[in-house]
Amino acid sequence: MSTEESIGARLRRARLHRGVSLRSVAHDLGVSASLISQVETGKSKPSVATLYAFANLLGISLDDVLGLEGASPSHTQDPVSDKVPEVQRAAENPSIEMENGVRWERLAGGVGGPAESLLVTYEPGASSSPDGRLMRHPGIEYAYILEGTITLQLEDDVHELQPGDSLQFDSMRSHLFANRGSAVARGLWFVVGRHSSGNLPAQAAGAPSSPAHVLKRSDAMDQGD
Repeated sequence: MSTEESIGARLRRARLHRGVSLRSVAHDLGVSASLISQVETGKSKPSVATLYAFANLLGISLDDVLGLEGASPSHTQDPVSDKVPEVQRAAENPSIEMENGVRWERLAGGVGGPAESLLVTYEPGASSSPDGRLMRHPGIEYAYILEGTITLQLEDDVHELQPGDSLQFDSMRSHLFANRGSAVARGLWFVVGRHSSGNLPAQAAGAPSSPAHVLKRSDAMDQGD
């Protein structure tokens, strides 16, 4: 079974393991119970914002969502069998296909490590939240644009990022990514400290941690469309 086909099943298993009802998840994320059900059954793909909010609510990592062995904190590592390979081939990259033409590929790195490293692709017209919601999540976000143009809305500021441009910001600041161009956009992403609030700067540590605050309604991205 491909990673894309099993994402919903993993989210559902994590939800049931924590004893959280489907309606409760939908309420906390501000979406319909039908949407959550469709994501869990594989009938619908989550947006970046919904996936982050869902994972934050359940307290699971990107590695957990991808089903990588040893992602659970309770996993006891064997220094031989769990050795991190020095090289990861392109064909081995675990991937997530999300709503609206966004694709994440997990790059080489230790399972449960301090950074989530990703090759991120935005098809023309794709965005991290198709309905215009800005998202927030723990961690510090770094990215380097490889090709195409990616629009970053960071709170009230909008930036057009071209190949060679890079970014970094506290991910608890409301943000949204979009590809408004006619060509595919792609970049390298690193999110550091998403699972350890102690690694966050002071302004993030005191920010609301409820999943209801991960998504924030905004119409600002509609300007100029």
